[in-house]
Amino acid sequence: MHRILRSTVPGAAFSVVLTAAIASTADAPRAAPPVEWFTFHDGSREESHGHHIMQCEDGGFLQVGETGFVGSDARILVVKTDATGGLIWKREFGSGNRNMGNSALEVADGYLVCGMLSRNSAILKLDKTDGSTIFQRTHDNGGADAFENLALTAKGILAVGYRQAEDPDSTFFPYGRGHITFLDAAGDLIRGQSVDDHLSLAYRVQPTGDGDFVISGGTDDALQFAVIRIDSSGDVLWSRTHGGSEEDHCFGLDLGPDGSIFLAGHTLSGTANWDTWTLKLDGDGNQLWARIRGNPRGFDPTWIHDETWGIKATPDGGCVIAAGTGDEYAYSDCNAGVCSDQWEAYIVKYDGDGDLEWQETYSPGPGEDWAAEDIDLTSDGGAIVAVDNSQFGFLKLAPFLDPGEGPEADLNEDGCVDSADLGILLGAWGTPAADLDGSGTTDSADIGMLLVAWSPCP
Repeated sequence: MHRILRSTVPGAAFSVVLTAAIASTADAPRAAPPVEWFTFHDGSREESHGHHIMQCEDGGFLQVGETGFVGSDARILVVKTDATGGLIWKREFGSGNRNMGNSALEVADGYLVCGMLSRNSAILKLDKTDGSTIFQRTHDNGGADAFENLALTAKGILAVGYRQAEDPDSTFFPYGRGHITFLDAAGDLIRGQSVDDHLSLAYRVQPTGDGDFVISGGTDDALQFAVIRIDSSGDVLWSRTHGGSEEDHCFGLDLGPDGSIFLAGHTLSGTANWDTWTLKLDGDGNQLWARIRGNPRGFDPTWIHDETWGIKATPDGGCVIAAGTGDEYAYSDCNAGVCSDQWEAYIVKYDGDGDLEWQETYSPGPGEDWAAEDIDLTSDGGAIVAVDNSQFGFLKLAPFLDPGEGPEADLNEDGCVDSADLGILLGAWGTPAADLDGSGTTDSADIGMLLVAWSPCP
């Protein structure tokens, strides 16, 4: 069954018909969220591809990736929109041919963006108002190297990534050597160290709230998911791998409010072709559950790729993943006007026990390819999805989180969550005093969690 949603995008001079392929009611006991709006913004090159998206503390959105093709003419592309997807600014960085943008982190006075510039690890700080450059730093960690993700430390910034890449043009798994780098607040080098004994690619990092950090990625040749926990000095406290007999590619990481660890990617272990693979671990990296899911449109699974790139923990103890589904072969089959070789954005919601709440594919209609590259929760209980439609697509999903499932955000203990609690949170900015998400500091992510739990007094 299909339903057609027509959405006129605020701030954009077009309307788009969105076809949502719905899972059967037996397979998805709860209704999936409809689309509120979709828009996209391009770069200066023929195509643009985003890898990271986040809601900003002002309610707008930031997406990071590159315009052009790495190894040819790529430039880092950063796009900032307002709360309805209208363009505020966009900026490009780099020269030559090996530049890529991988992710971003919001701080009080700017956006930190990381990636690669001219085959070297790069970090930039951009002004929130207009995207102008506050600083730009590159660090040669050896061979072709890049920063993939960032976290704040007591002394500055922890950047995770790789060095000595065998495939420097790959935007996902470059077959490198896992590396982490400690930087000061200005992006200058404090020191770096290898984590190659544990990770061929250090792809994502999250602070635990007590001064430690969880880092995820893949082992050599992307054979297994890998996750480590380090302390503030970089010492490895524990290391875990999860996977089967074939390739397992890990790209998504998030931490739940209780310290549980969520990993997401895709697997060939025990599947007909690539399927999404989602794991929930306890705080020590031990597996609580793992779920394989794919081929939501019901084609021959031998030919279908289901590739997960992003994950967010939800306040109910579960998670939501962002993936793409489609085929890349000469095979093609069509069902009710939808064909297997048309890629669609694929979003899956699990509850805290790993049971499926809903799954959905989203598409603009026949003949156009979409894939979901990342996802972030929004302050209204919905989500913003980075869509690869050969440009930077912004897909806003309607609220699907129950405010009653939110965090304990009643900071003044008056029985409701309202502007008084928001004032307390803002007064604690940059300290642990109003830390709702367990990151160790009060920041924009905590504002989002507070707004999800918003319940004003009568």
